[in-house]
Amino acid sequence: MTVYIALFRGINVGGNKLVKMETLRSALEEAGLADVTTYIQSGNVVFKSNQTAARIEKMIADLFPKTFGFESRVSLRSIDEWNCMVAKNPYPQAKENPKSLHAVILDSEPTDAALIELETTARGSESFTVSNRVLYLYTPDGFGTSKLAEALDKVLKVPLTARNWRTVLTLQEMAGAI
Repeated sequence: MTVYIALFRGINVGGNKLVKMETLRSALEEAGLADVTTYIQSGNVVFKSNQTAARIEKMIADLFPKTFGFESRVSLRSIDEWNCMVAKNPYPQAKENPKSLHAVILDSEPTDAALIELETTARGSESFTVSNRVLYLYTPDGFGTSKLAEALDKVLKVPLTARNWRTVLTLQEMAGAI
């Protein structure tokens, strides 16, 4: 069985699109996923399955609206992909402040033109690096005030979801434990 990490986008944010993690865990277990565990309320799920990532994504896409009454896009990575993402972190200085680094999980690669345009929005010491459908976003002055973070959706025009580095490492630890 493969261990996967699933990241849901846009749930439990600002009191909108509310999803109880207990209900999500139960629905995923009933759909055949094993050892389902969630982390915080923002849609981070770790589980095992012998199905392909594509089949799991389709199953979740079908299950989610039936269970919760709305759609939520899910980004799925195997534990091997996740470990590779962590190992390739180009911002080791974020160890001292893991909230300064975010992994922006991309469902497809952005165009070179989009990356060039995104680069023009960087302010101060913020920067980014893209590798293997991950945009490492370094915002030492804060994610909430980052012009790069603000421009991601508009400029990249690919489905994405972001997690701070502390969450990335916690999910890696949880996945390693199952």
